[in-house]
Amino acid sequence: MKGFQRISAQAVALPIDNIDTDQIIPARFLKITDRAGLKEGLFADWRQDAEGHPRSEFPLNQAGAQHAQVLVTGYNFGCGSSREHAPWALLAHGFRCVISTGLADIFRANAITNGLLPVTISSAAHARLLSRIKDGHRNLEVDLEQQQITLPDGSQETFPIEAFDKHCLLQGVDRLGFLLALSDDIAAFEQQHSQGALTVPEQNA
Repeated sequence: MKGFQRISAQAVALPIDNIDTDQIIPARFLKITDRAGLKEGLFADWRQDAEGHPRSEFPLNQAGAQHAQVLVTGYNFGCGSSREHAPWALLAHGFRCVISTGLADIFRANAITNGLLPVTISSAAHARLLSRIKDGHRNLEVDLEQQQITLPDGSQETFPIEAFDKHCLLQGVDRLGFLLALSDDIAAFEQQHSQGALTVPEQNA
């Protein structure tokens, strides 16, 4: 997967709380085997009307949103089922980062595994960001190394992330990729173990 270091990108806002994975990618699109094809299913029931025509009022259909790499959402984004297709669809559309005041735990884990950066910020910073986007100021910077975002008004906010998750995102590897990168160390350990070269420290009585 593609590593994440720092991006300067446009954001689009979808400030709705409790958006579940069935709204992110409806179940009828889960039979698609090519991840790139999931782009068409992203928020499909909200982006299109019953006849399949784009809804002009939906944020992702508006001018300037087509190339956005940051999605600013409401609280508890990604709740519901554990489908991994949700971050796949967001990535297929071109998003690299999702910002919220709270993200569902399973969605967060799936996002990290697939190279989508989940960011949580304070309610105050979130409100400022939404206000600036509403006024047409969409550009912001997301720096994973520094764990910091620079809002359109120039203010900066830090965000938390587990050290292991940060390492994997920076290097562009999932958990399996992390283990495979240690193949030489693992092989050396196994060789020493088979030759009896490893010693076990004595335990105090």
